[in-house]
Amino acid sequence: MQPIFTLPMEVRDYECDLQGIVNNAVYQNYNDCRSAFIASLGIEFAELHARGIDVVVAQLSMRFKVPLRPGDKFEVRLALEKQGLRYVFHQDIVRLIDEKRAEKDATYQKELLSLRAQTDIVAIINGRLSDCPELNEKFGL
Repeated sequence: MQPIFTLPMEVRDYECDLQGIVNNAVYQNYNDCRSAFIASLGIEFAELHARGIDVVVAQLSMRFKVPLRPGDKFEVRLALEKQGLRYVFHQDIVRLIDEKRAEKDATYQKELLSLRAQTDIVAIINGRLSDCPELNEKFGL
């Protein structure tokens, strides 16, 4: 699927474990670029909640490919589709080209897929799992 939103980021030292790679749990934080995407559409979770609409994660899966290391620049690329009542976010974390690092490590001469994730969210409206016309419209689905 083609990305509809990208979020550039950089690995910070404190996100890494003793092996010098990003800790597995940190990738879930990176994948929360969904929140930035949703905010870019003018949707506020607190305002939805005040109207009885809660958007919650129903399922999350992550497939690790190539680890990220301190200082790596990367993008989270997000695509979206609807499957029944679920909004399915496909997220790829892609390590970007780094010409300076490529002088010592040729793998930095090209983009590398670091992680592929899928996050399914659903809308709970007034306590019931429901289709959400407002999200359908905002998401263009």
